[in-house]
Amino acid sequence: MAHALIPSDTKLRNIKPGDPRKRISDGEGLYLLLFVNGGAHGWRLDYTIHGKRKTLSLGTYPDTGLKLAREKAIQARELVAAGTDPSDLRKEAKAQHVQSRVVEERAAAGLPAAGSFEDVAREWFNNRRDDWAVSYGDKIMRRLEVDVFPWIGRKATDSITPPQLLEVLRKIEGRGVIETAHRALENCGQVFRYAVATGRAVSNPARDLKDALRKPVVKHFPAITDPVRFGELLRACAGYQGTRVVRAALQLAPMLLLRPGELRHAQWVEFDLDAALWTVPAERMKREKVGKLNGVPHIVPLPSQAVTTLRELKTVTGEGKYVFRGERHHNRPMSENTVNAAMRAMGFGADEAVGHGFRATARTMLAERLNIPEAVIEAQLAHAVSDSLGRAYNRTKFETQRVEMMQTWADYLDILTRK
Repeated sequence: MAHALIPSDTKLRNIKPGDPRKRISDGEGLYLLLFVNGGAHGWRLDYTIHGKRKTLSLGTYPDTGLKLAREKAIQARELVAAGTDPSDLRKEAKAQHVQSRVVEERAAAGLPAAGSFEDVAREWFNNRRDDWAVSYGDKIMRRLEVDVFPWIGRKATDSITPPQLLEVLRKIEGRGVIETAHRALENCGQVFRYAVATGRAVSNPARDLKDALRKPVVKHFPAITDPVRFGELLRACAGYQGTRVVRAALQLAPMLLLRPGELRHAQWVEFDLDAALWTVPAERMKREKVGKLNGVPHIVPLPSQAVTTLRELKTVTGEGKYVFRGERHHNRPMSENTVNAAMRAMGFGADEAVGHGFRATARTMLAERLNIPEAVIEAQLAHAVSDSLGRAYNRTKFETQRVEMMQTWADYLDILTRK
């Protein structure tokens, strides 16, 4: 086949506007199309591969001169001879270039690479975050950001192996926070399952790692269950020499069976002292988000001792929003550490008594000392019970029994205080 039919660049430079020719052939499929690209001339190469006739663009003249066009044509013919389509190769290169540019742009914007573990994890989190309370979701993302992303966040999700993930979890274990390691494993497993479901991984490397981690030691809140020692604590609370607000909180905390956060955020609008009832809004209870948004309030029957204490406290804080207002900022509830700090000042160490431990004390003594049915106790503690019998109990409010129980419990505390 004839080749090198164009004698030189000079002939091409002498092409004038209005030239009637449509193309100038150089042979072997290489030719120059005239006035095809904004007045410029375009190099083209016709070739046949796998029985198909195709055309490849090799640039424009004069940016691509005759010599360079021939070199590009030779390279393309060599690829065809080897069974590689130069058009496909060019498309792949262009796609890689676009991908590289996207990666650079995401990196410049502070975003993780597409398909990386961090990218998939943040997408999973955004899809699930509406199911959780804000504080719970924040803990999950903080755990991933601190303990996982720095090590495998940039890796492609489908490239992470069980040993690599285990190495990350071992770093958490090394800090002595075994429970955090297990929670991180659970969160990573959720992310990998989402990656499998969305086609960005074929397996979940977290699936078989639970037994590779050390078992966490379950730590319960310190709680006094000895009646004599508990009586000493009750007397100390009754005689507390601090503010009236804190003394009232110390008296009501062991009596009302609520969590510290539920107690200290109490608002006067929630109380009906004449009916001896406290209605705690669902959003302030320890529940899943759907329960906070759509669940029923938690009812706390108030024993006569609690009503008396609250009526006295209302003369101090009743004009404000919060029952247990902060000492410095009256428009805020008292600090979460106030009750615990008061117990430390009264000589009860953190290893013996904390505010949350009052619930465990009541749970134990109501059952063991006062023979109150566990179902009634659990209902007042607002505990979720998973078994079928527990669900039946949860559907039953035990309103009458709970009123009787709360008064019985308050009377028993009076007995312990006087001993």
